Amino acid sequence: MANLKLTNASKVYGNVPVLTDINLQIEQGELIVFVGPSGCGKSTLLRMIAGLESISSGQLEIDGKLMNQVPPAKRGIAMVFQSYALYPHLSVRDNMSFALKIAKVPRDEIDRTVEEAAASLQLTEYLDRLPKALSGGQRQRVAIGRAIVRDPKIFLFDEPLSNLDAALRVATRIEIAQLKEKMPDSTMVYVTHDQVEAMTLATRIVVLNNRGIEQIGTPLELYQKPANKFVATFIGSPAMNLLPATVLESGLKTRLTLEQGGSATVPIATTKADESLVFSLGVRPEDMQITDTDDYIFKGEINYIEALGEVTLVYFNNPHDKVPIIAKVAGIQSFVRGQILKFTVAADKLQLFDQQGISCKYRKD
Repeated sequence: MANLKLTNASKVYGNVPVLTDINLQIEQGELIVFVGPSGCGKSTLLRMIAGLESISSGQLEIDGKLMNQVPPAKRGIAMVFQSYALYPHLSVRDNMSFALKIAKVPRDEIDRTVEEAAASLQLTEYLDRLPKALSGGQRQRVAIGRAIVRDPKIFLFDEPLSNLDAALRVATRIEIAQLKEKMPDSTMVYVTHDQVEAMTLATRIVVLNNRGIEQIGTPLELYQKPANKFVATFIGSPAMNLLPATVLESGLKTRLTLEQGGSATVPIATTKADESLVFSLGVRPEDMQITDTDDYIFKGEINYIEALGEVTLVYFNNPHDKVPIIAKVAGIQSFVRGQILKFTVAADKLQLFDQQGISCKYRKD
C-alpha cells in the first residue's frame, strides 16, 4: 500500500483553469473523500491521480516517486467507475480475473485470488453469471472485486454508488465500509456528491470549490468547525443557517445583536475593528431550541412544514437570501403555517463568520 502527495497540482483545459495549486498529502491506510458542487473538479482530480488526465503543472508522487509521466497501468492504482465498466460478454469470474490474465499471473493464483475477493464481497454464488443477470449493487461489487484482485497501491472510487437506488446505496455503502475494515492498510480515494457517504466513510474529507481546496479535515471537524461559510453550508443536511448579526462588543467573547430583537454572546474572539460590522451567525437546524422568553436568537413566521415522524423540519422565509431558514425539531409537532416561533441556541454551538465569509476562529487578524 502507499501514500500519495500532490504539490501545487493544476489542470487547465485550453485557457480554462479547472484546478489550481492543489496541495494534498494522503497517508497509507486513509480513506479520503473528495466532495464539492458539480463542476468543482473532484472527478478531474481523481483522474489526474489515476493518470487518465495529465497534470498541467505541479507534481504527483506515490511513495515518494514522481508519477506525472508514468502511464496509468504502471502507477499501481485500481479505479472503480460510476458506470461499473464491466465486460458484458464475460462472467463475473472472468471480469474479475481479466487484468490478472493479461499480467500472466499463474492460473492457480488467479483462481485463489478471485475466490478470496468474491467471498469477501459475497459474490461466490454469482461467479459464473453474466453482468446482465446481476442487480446494480452486485455489479458494483464485481467492479470493486476486480480492483481488489489487482492488489493495487491505491484504490480510486469515482461516485461508485450514484447509479444505485436509495436502498442499494445504503447497503453498498456499508459493504464498502466493511471492506475497508478488512483492508486497514489500503489507501482509498473516493469521489462523491453524497454527504452521507462522505461523513460515514471518510477518514478525512477534502472539500473542493472554485478550482481549489476549501478545507481538509475529519467529518466532525468540518461539521463542527467549518473554515468558512461555503463549508458551513455545504456540509450538513439541512444546511447551516446564516443569520445577519451586528457586532456590539468585541473581545475574547463577542456580543451580537440580530434582527427582530434577537441577541447572542458567543465564545469567539473579535477585535475593536469589527464593532458595528454585520457578520454572519452560523446556526445548525438541529441546535435550534424553541423558547417563549425574550432571550432568543431567531424569530420567524412558519412558511412550510415537513413532518418526517422522528423529526419535523420547520421552514421560515429568509429576507436576505432565497435559501430558507430551517429549524429541526424532534418528534411530531402540531405547528401550523403562519405561526410565530422563537428559538435559542447554546453559545458553544454557534459559528461566527466575518464579512469575507471566513470563520472568526480561523481568522488571522
